[in-house]
Amino acid sequence: MLIQVATNLANDYYDFMRGTDTSERVGPVRVTQAGLLSPSAVMRGMITVMATAAAVGLYLVAVGGWPILVVGVVSLLLAVAYTGGPYPLAYHGLGDVFVFVFFGLVAVAGTYWVQSRSLVPDVFVAGAGVGALSTAILVVNNLRDSETDQRAGKRTLAVRLGRTGGVTEYTLLVALGVLTPGVGIVALGWPLVTGVAGLAAAATCRRPLLAVWHHRSPHELLAALGQTARGVAVYGGLLAAALAWGGA
Repeated sequence: MLIQVATNLANDYYDFMRGTDTSERVGPVRVTQAGLLSPSAVMRGMITVMATAAAVGLYLVAVGGWPILVVGVVSLLLAVAYTGGPYPLAYHGLGDVFVFVFFGLVAVAGTYWVQSRSLVPDVFVAGAGVGALSTAILVVNNLRDSETDQRAGKRTLAVRLGRTGGVTEYTLLVALGVLTPGVGIVALGWPLVTGVAGLAAAATCRRPLLAVWHHRSPHELLAALGQTARGVAVYGGLLAAALAWGGA
């Protein structure tokens, strides 16, 4: 969670410094662009949060060993490299890959590892579902900002693919999240109750799907952003509970 906060602060700072966040931006308030905090204050906040994340990580490293150290260090570096540094990932269309891997596969596998000191195929299947829906949040965000990002030279995947490509990507990611429990049931013997997570994700994401498909202006995607995030929370909670309850 702290690394997520640090990433958001880094995005706030670097997008402003690169001229991406302007008064034309549509979406949740960015404190630097809005003048609520100075760039130096946001930078200090980012460094403080990263240091706190590293301190918490020391305990996880003690429990999980060197693999968690590698994951922690790389995650902290990428928190900055997402929008900062000489080759910012988000500005070159790589943000979607970063989110899928680190908020899905790495997050789920790492959580399992520190508790069991082992890895099984199930964690990567579950991680793919969580990662897909987490990436869908980013796609909504990038679709909303595509016009201003393009003018600022921020070549996100939504900018590169265009509206139709971005809408298609969002649809496929939601479908992957919804279908993942079915894959686990058929291929890995997950309990049937895990299918509830997929059904819940389908129900929760119905409204944002319609908004993404039919939006005509960036403002129409504001609600879809929060609704997709809600879908991730519902999905993750139900999938974890179903796997635990079913003894998987």
